[in-house]
Amino acid sequence: MEIDVRAGLDRLAARLGGEGARVLEAQRLSGGASMETWAFAIEGENGREALILRRRTVAFDPENARAVPLSTEAALIRAAGASGALVPPVAHVCDEADGLGEAYVMGAVQGETLGRKVVSDPRFDAVRGRLARQCGEVLARIHATPVPGLGLRVADAGDELDRYEQLYRDSGAKRPVLELAFQHLRKRMPEPVEPVLLHGDFRNGNIMFDPQKGVAAVLDWELAHVGDPAEDLGWICVNSWRFGRPDRPVGGFGDYADLLAGYEAAGGRPVALERVRYWQALGSLKWGVMCLLMYLSWASGAEPSVERPMIGRRVSETEADLVVLLEQGL
Repeated sequence: MEIDVRAGLDRLAARLGGEGARVLEAQRLSGGASMETWAFAIEGENGREALILRRRTVAFDPENARAVPLSTEAALIRAAGASGALVPPVAHVCDEADGLGEAYVMGAVQGETLGRKVVSDPRFDAVRGRLARQCGEVLARIHATPVPGLGLRVADAGDELDRYEQLYRDSGAKRPVLELAFQHLRKRMPEPVEPVLLHGDFRNGNIMFDPQKGVAAVLDWELAHVGDPAEDLGWICVNSWRFGRPDRPVGGFGDYADLLAGYEAAGGRPVALERVRYWQALGSLKWGVMCLLMYLSWASGAEPSVERPMIGRRVSETEADLVVLLEQGL
């Protein structure tokens, strides 16, 4: 059944803004195969409030999804915020009365999420040198968050290698660099550590940055799970998230030393750079498999979207990254 989002927002106005509250404006910001985001404002008893609606457009399938339900996502954001992490305030988790399906509402946070602008726009020149340390600090607070009883999946390096190698084998593709990376990373898996709450997609592009303050909020928690803290630390260092600045390994704006110093200063347990770079390489391998599968879904005719082959061609970028990392002795 198709949902009238605008009508649902009108119903939300009274619940969030009191009797007589009204929606001033509503704009769909983005949308994909299963998720969409709306920006809207409510004028009510307490004045004007800018809000964001995040809603799922298809039914959640717990058997085939790595993403968490949106109610879980909202609960995790609240829990991380209580631990001191910079997150958007969750205002409301939608229920049946709202008529919006699976969704939640959060306060709008001002800033920039476009990675290329963060690494190159002169507006960020003054703060860019502090961003890597701030990212380490916010990750330490996320990782210190007590894991709520929400049924989060648990995964270590072996689990991730198993999953992505199976996806790769099932695709029927033959990519020598990916083959070598799977073998190499299996031989060098780090010893397990005490697992923590992970954001799961912590990278430049999923973080809101303010030109004066730096990190403003961590967004997009749908891949949150429990695992090795170095997974989050390594993912933001994957070259694909540096947006043309390979010389700055942390998000295209900073260095490993600043990331790890910020992490320890905020209470995170010391993590060896070697472990971070292992997860960085595993991150490049995972993204390479994802890119490959996107291309194949287009080539087979299953996904006609032009976005799929555009992302799919980036598999060669991840292969180049892996060659460099392997040559460096990982």
